[in-house]
Amino acid sequence: MAGALGAGPALAQSEAQRLAAATAAAAAAPDEPLQPGPFQASWESLGKYQTPDWFRDAKFGIWAHWGPQCEPEVGDWYAREMYLEGHGRYQHHTATYGHPSQFGFKDVIRRWKAEHWQPDELVALYKQAGARYFMAMANHHDNFDLFASRHQPWNATLIGPQRDLIGGWAAAARAQGLPFGVSVHAAHAWTWYEPAQGADREGPLAGKPYDGALRLEDGKGQWWEGLDPQDLYAQNHARSANADNRNAIHGQWNWGNGASIPTDAYCRKFLNRTVELLSRYRPELVYFDDTALPLWPISDAGLKIAAHLYNLHTNDRNATQAVLFGKILDEQQRRCMVWDIERGQSNAIEPLPWQTDTCLGGWHYDGRLLREHQYKSAATVVHMLIDIVSKNGNLLLNVPVDRTGRIDADERRVVGEIGAWMRVNGESIYGTRPWTRFGEGPSLAESAPLQGQGFNEGKGKPLGAQDLRFTAKGEVLYASVFGLPADRRVRITSLARKAHREVRRVDLLGGAQALSFKQDGDALVVQLPEGLAPSPAYVLKIV
Repeated sequence: MAGALGAGPALAQSEAQRLAAATAAAAAAPDEPLQPGPFQASWESLGKYQTPDWFRDAKFGIWAHWGPQCEPEVGDWYAREMYLEGHGRYQHHTATYGHPSQFGFKDVIRRWKAEHWQPDELVALYKQAGARYFMAMANHHDNFDLFASRHQPWNATLIGPQRDLIGGWAAAARAQGLPFGVSVHAAHAWTWYEPAQGADREGPLAGKPYDGALRLEDGKGQWWEGLDPQDLYAQNHARSANADNRNAIHGQWNWGNGASIPTDAYCRKFLNRTVELLSRYRPELVYFDDTALPLWPISDAGLKIAAHLYNLHTNDRNATQAVLFGKILDEQQRRCMVWDIERGQSNAIEPLPWQTDTCLGGWHYDGRLLREHQYKSAATVVHMLIDIVSKNGNLLLNVPVDRTGRIDADERRVVGEIGAWMRVNGESIYGTRPWTRFGEGPSLAESAPLQGQGFNEGKGKPLGAQDLRFTAKGEVLYASVFGLPADRRVRITSLARKAHREVRRVDLLGGAQALSFKQDGDALVVQLPEGLAPSPAYVLKIV
């Protein structure tokens, strides 16, 4: 029976003692020390931040948004939506594992083993694909730490894989010479897990509480004896206003509109977990899935974490080499960190460096995307990258990892094709800066506005053979063309003689040199050679 998966023999006493010792040690752990330095825990002090040149030059990173919610392989937000009666993930859960009152997300974590995970092989593959930095998820809204945490006994060294996943990713990235990043999402577990307090309203188990209400004392004789489920679920509180509205959480992400406010103890524990993460693994990049900083404005924990990160990576010139991302930032906050746009991109050259984060498919691995061959193509990713870089941005691409720790055949093909394009055309990406304008062509007339933290991806006019995007490196201008014009003639009105200096030479990256061109009062017209192999984009090098 499906429900039997959650049962099993009681743990040996030694195992129960090990888990109880971890729980007791976490409760008694002292606060983590904060790194002193020029940055203080205030927006005014963080406003001294300057984005490091290494990040501006890197342009392209790859992310492993991977954790126990990949165990079911049915997509994102599983640990919340498995508790929403009637939801597709609730239906999957009850059919596969049993009812959430009997087999909760804590039990999903136990099943997750990551048995085929080989971080060295994956990060080497991503470097070959052109990534210049790598990011791994340190925890998600599910509140499970993927590293050796003194403050959170629900972590991957004790349960599930029983390995230090962040430690493994960090070592693999540094072996490849890549800056290492972590994403931290757990500040929102307080409200995100609220459905786990509920119960079915209909059916044979109507009224039977889901396991989000369990306490330490309920574990006697269970596999999790010694662990407190509330260290994971954090649901010993009244639910937020409108909690029965499944979408209300989106309007409460910034801790307003009736969101249940976390206790000081919850905020302090999140602060300690995150400071320990940054001090132990020394990531150069940190992504927070928060409006600005985690727990802001109800707590200064996020400000303390930001100052700690910057001070950890401050050089002898008092300049930090760290990069911190925020999602919805006001003018002051944009000077304090790097603006991150989720699944979208700016429609203009931004005065400050920024980043798009997106995914080949869903955030957590979803096997249906493989079966239906629904990942983004390499051409789509390349088009996004070129457009983003032309506007002073970087692209962080999530390549979903399956329950075992591998990426699938379709993902490997797409990653390989991205790498093939980057090896030929990377000089038009790495180390470049925006030109006086980012592009021209029909796509400019149909750009899509940002919605909230982004989400305009794929809503504008697709880039085609009449569209151009520009990047610059010193006196060199790169013009990317998104397909072959019917007559193989590329017309660039921005380089008309009346608007631009005289063009001396035009080459095709990876192809013909000294192309034939004509520069008159209306445009620079470049003749592409015959027999060009298909490519997501052709790049002209213009001097």
